[in-house]
Amino acid sequence: MTKRPLFLAAALLLPGTAPAAPALNVPAARVQIEASLAKTYPDLERLYKDLHAHPELAFQENRTAALLAARMRKLGFTVTEHVGKTGIVAIFRNGAGPTVLVRTELDALPVQEKTGLPYASTVQATDADGKTSFVDHACGHDSHMAWWIGTAEALLAMKDQWHGTLLFVGQPAEEIVAGAKAMLADGLFAKFPKPDYGFAAHVDPSPIGTVAVKQGVMTSASDTILITFKGVGAHGSMPDKSVDPIVEAAHFVADVQTVISRQKDPQKFGVVTVGSFHAGTVANIIPDHADLQLTLRSYDPDVRKVLNEGVVTTANAVAMMSHAPVPEIQHPFAANPVRNDSALAASVAAVLKAGLGDGNVTLVSEEKPGWTASEDYSEFVDAGMPHSVYFSIGGYAPETIAKYKAEGKPLPVNHSPYFAPVPEPTIRTGVETLTLAVLSVAGVQ
Repeated sequence: MTKRPLFLAAALLLPGTAPAAPALNVPAARVQIEASLAKTYPDLERLYKDLHAHPELAFQENRTAALLAARMRKLGFTVTEHVGKTGIVAIFRNGAGPTVLVRTELDALPVQEKTGLPYASTVQATDADGKTSFVDHACGHDSHMAWWIGTAEALLAMKDQWHGTLLFVGQPAEEIVAGAKAMLADGLFAKFPKPDYGFAAHVDPSPIGTVAVKQGVMTSASDTILITFKGVGAHGSMPDKSVDPIVEAAHFVADVQTVISRQKDPQKFGVVTVGSFHAGTVANIIPDHADLQLTLRSYDPDVRKVLNEGVVTTANAVAMMSHAPVPEIQHPFAANPVRNDSALAASVAAVLKAGLGDGNVTLVSEEKPGWTASEDYSEFVDAGMPHSVYFSIGGYAPETIAKYKAEGKPLPVNHSPYFAPVPEPTIRTGVETLTLAVLSVAGVQ
């Protein structure tokens, strides 16, 4: 077998895995991508700042979806709106070839932004439970939408370089891990072409220009649990006349961590976080209920089972100890781990190394842990799209990282009100990464 030079390396996959892809002239492709970005980048940054200043909560992304849908139609995509409530599906057919899904998220978080950016969000919105809060793209989905549009623009500018069907998906409600499931239930893989390959990417607080490509498990499983501890209300001066749900819930918050320290395998990852604790109205009234919201994270199915059962057992035990009614426990949202196709990850990483520079791209093996965060992109993968890779793209300037380190302060990460990825070159790197990934499986020889 003749050895291929690196500049022609593409997705050369192992037998029995994903279909073999054609060779790709990476440097030539990179030149064309850069030519596209030279024309489109200023507009992409304007789009990013507009989206950042106008965030919308899960399943409320009406303005966002309409804005992206209009842009995709202008490019020549066939666009369907309101898939899975507020999701969008944009299709572009370019001859015979594979169908390739590229996904972005649309929603933002109920967080008050504190970055001080000139385009910072001041938006407030009311969620499905009637709670009003500030809204912020504190996870980075605004970056994702900008590079999603930029990838579509680059691929259409290079449509003589690839064959197949593009399936660009704008997914709602990722932050509550419900949007992917809603789109699938609405016929995403039945009404539209089922993808042969899938790609998605997420900005993170690592250095700009860097890309991590993980083999195997990329993100953790996620389970959201809501618990209402029930009690008997009374005057604050008469605690003996009450069954205090705040005391119940406080015991639970402390005791549930023994599930991690004493029941879970210490060699395996698992987290139980109580992210919300609401009870009472004033100082002199013992309330009759306390509401807690939890998130559980794990990679291993056995650990996931231990955590879920441990939370329920602990909640019931605390209530019993307090002579209180059985607590109300709900499991509204859950997502499996995102699993990358290891062979496809390796082949795409080779393409990215050739295009972005060997030192800017890291291939992380199956044996290494993935992100502890979670993603419902796993719903698409588990629904029959195994040949998929989810990338991690750096969004912080090195001097910013160094500044926080020198000051001994934690670097603001995703979901922090101070999270502020640098638009340039983060968006460019996202466009380059996703465009090269698509070309690696759909490019012509």
